Parts: sequence; structure tokens; C-alpha cells
Amino acid sequence: MTYRYRIASIFLLGFFIDCINIFMSAIALPAIADDMQISIVSVTWVSNSYILGLTLIIPLSHWLSQRFGIKALMVTSMLMFSLSVALVGYSHAFSELIFWRFIQGVSGGLLIPIGQALTFQYFQGHERSKISTLIMAIALVAPAISPTLGGFIVDVVSWRWVFYSNIPFSLLTAFLAFIWVKEPLAKKNVIPDIKGIILISLIIVFGLFALSAYGEYHSTLLALVIAVLSTIFAVLYYYHYRHHSSPVINLALLKNRNLSLSIFIYYCIPGVFTGVNILAIFYLQQYLKFTAQGTGVFMLLYALGALISITISGALYNKLGMKRLFIIALLLHSLGISLLTFVNSNTDIPLLIIVYLIIGVGGGIGANTAQTTALYDFSAQKLVQASVIWNINRQVVFSVGATMVAMLFNILSLFCLPQTAYSMTFLICALIGILPLILLFTLKKKMITQEIQDEF
Repeated sequence: MTYRYRIASIFLLGFFIDCINIFMSAIALPAIADDMQISIVSVTWVSNSYILGLTLIIPLSHWLSQRFGIKALMVTSMLMFSLSVALVGYSHAFSELIFWRFIQGVSGGLLIPIGQALTFQYFQGHERSKISTLIMAIALVAPAISPTLGGFIVDVVSWRWVFYSNIPFSLLTAFLAFIWVKEPLAKKNVIPDIKGIILISLIIVFGLFALSAYGEYHSTLLALVIAVLSTIFAVLYYYHYRHHSSPVINLALLKNRNLSLSIFIYYCIPGVFTGVNILAIFYLQQYLKFTAQGTGVFMLLYALGALISITISGALYNKLGMKRLFIIALLLHSLGISLLTFVNSNTDIPLLIIVYLIIGVGGGIGANTAQTTALYDFSAQKLVQASVIWNINRQVVFSVGATMVAMLFNILSLFCLPQTAYSMTFLICALIGILPLILLFTLKKKMITQEIQDEF
């Protein structure tokens, strides 16, 4: 195996660990909620705290790699991850669990952006679409096996072992990084934008708390106050960005059409699906009385549909173009989610099979196309900056999706019967999922107008 494929393998293994943490832990959420006597909105913080840890450390990872070396960073990251995930499983109070999930996110976030930037550095031009396809293949293997395996673990042993099962993978990644990575120490050591990192973290934390507060306590005033605080931090960050020579998030890169469009679509496909998937897990287990393992099996169908679609979309990316692929993905993904509104019995297994296959096909096309499109135009230092933006976005969409869908369901539950609340939430999510079509259908017209303006 050549050196660049060894680097890619370490990154993909780390990415795999990140994915199974999201999907395997999701299947355990009903068991955690029952064990610790917490609501659907509160239990989403099992995912949110992990993602917040990732978000906080991702911008620092580039500086830390320059300061201590890429090899040391990757090895330390996975050793810390192994320890923290063990302590997550050992937690007996919800506050403990949330704290160690945050630390787990911090340790995991050290490897992913550096691994991705380094991998893309060794794979340039058209080769990036191949690596993006591999990334999405890993992203599909994880949801294929982790919910089924996680459901089996929850049914037979305990939700705690869902977390313990991550340890062998993280230790293997640490070992491979130790023996394979040969990157030299950077000659320049750029001081990180600590103030910017704090402001970005506060924007995300208060934004999620605003959604949680409204969904959990149904207090419009409390949610508005917290949302205003998040907005103030956003304004402060924009002011900071305008006066800082090297801000943690280079907002100028968002002017790149491919990056900004991919970010928006990622909210509407993987983001929305994360929330829908968590709600469907509660619906199937608590309302329709499926077992945890039985619920997890449906993700195999999702992964099968997505695996087929990413293979096809990866091969057709340069022929069909991102616009056509995005339109197909959005329509299929939302169609699948809308069909969940017709599932009202544990005998509707044929319909659930169709639902997860369609969502998988649409989700696979959309996520793979977004992954390929987002960083397509960047290289060198701008690639590192764009990678930070993309990885923060890739994590935040999961938290936003989970919290938003839980909030919608809790609000609708105040006025509707459970069955109706579930159905209406799925339908609203399907409608949210097709919002990017407005931009895509006007994309060509805007491009033509811009070309005319450029000529003058």
C-alpha cells in the first residue's frame, strides 16, 4: 500500500468511528431516555454534546498539528477517544454522560479535519471524486452495520456496551497512525483564532439551546432570549472576522457557490434525515413496539439504497453535473420521508422497506454530490480553511436536525394525538427537505446573468 493510501485509510477509519458514534448511539437513545428518565428533546444532547466537542476542537486541530506534529495529534486523538468513550459507557448520571460525550467529541475532532485535508492534499483534481466516493461509502457502511449491531447490543446486554464497542476501532486507528504517519513538523506555527473559536461555539450552543428550550419548556420568551444571544454572538463574530487577519472561519469562502450550496443541501438531506431517523426510532420502538434490533435492521436497507446510489452518482458526477444530481436526490429523499406518514402499524413492514430504500437512494446521491462539490474548487491553504468550514457544518447539521425535529414533535404533541404528531412532523420534514430546489431551479439563470455582467 502506498503512503497516500495509508494516510487515506487512517482518515477513513477515523471517519468511520465518527459515523458509528452518530448512528449506533441513536439506536440507543430510547433506552437511555428510559433508563435516565428524560424526554426526547433532552436525550438529543447525547448527540449534541458530542458534536459540540467536535465543533470546538476542529478549528484548533490545524494549529495543534503544526505545534505537535500530525502523527502525535492523530495518536493522541484516538487514545483520548478510547478513554472518554469508556467513561461515557460507565456514566450513571445524565450530566456525567453529557460531559464525557463532549470530551469524546473533542478527542475525535482532532483527527478528522487534518486527516481529510492531508488526504485531499495527496489526491488532486479528478481523483478527489474517487476519494469522496470512498468517504461516502464509509459513511454508508457505518449506518448499515451500526444500528443493527447497536440494536442487538441494547436488546441483549445494555446501551452502555454500544459505547464500549467503539474502543477497538479507536485503538486500531491510534496504532496505524503511530506506525504509518511520517509527516514532518510544520516550519510555521500560525497562532489560532481563539476569540473566533469561542464566538462560533457560543453561536452554536445558544442556537441549539434556543431550539431545545422551546421544544422542552414551550417557552417562547425563553427561546427568543436565547436566540437573541446567539444572534448577538453572530454579529460579534462578523465584526471580529472583518478585523482579524486569519479568522477561524473565513466567511469569504462562503461566496463560493459550490461550497455554500453544498452546505445548505447538507442541512436538508443528512441534517433532516438525522432528526427524522431519531424520531422514527422512537416511533417504531415506543409506539409501534418494534425491538431495538428490529428498528436497526431498517438502516441496512437505507445503506443498501445509498451504497447503490453513491456508486452510480460518483460515476455520473462529471457527466450529469451536480445540479441534476442534487435535484434527483432532494426529490427522492423527501418522497421517502413523506411515505413515513402512512406507517401506522408494526405490520407495515413492506412500506418501511420501500421508505428506507428510497431515503437511502436520495440521501446517498445528495450526500456524495455535496461532499464532492463542496471542496472541488479549493487547494493549498484555502483547502484547509474550506475543510474546517465543511467539517464544522457536517457536524452541526446533525445537531440542528435532531434538535429541530424533536422540537417540532414536542410542539405538535401539545395539540395532536401521538400518531398525528408523528405523521405531521414527518410531513413537515419532507417539505423542508425540498427547499433547495428553489435555488437549484434558478441557478442557471443566475449564472447566465453573472456571465453577462462579467463581460462588461
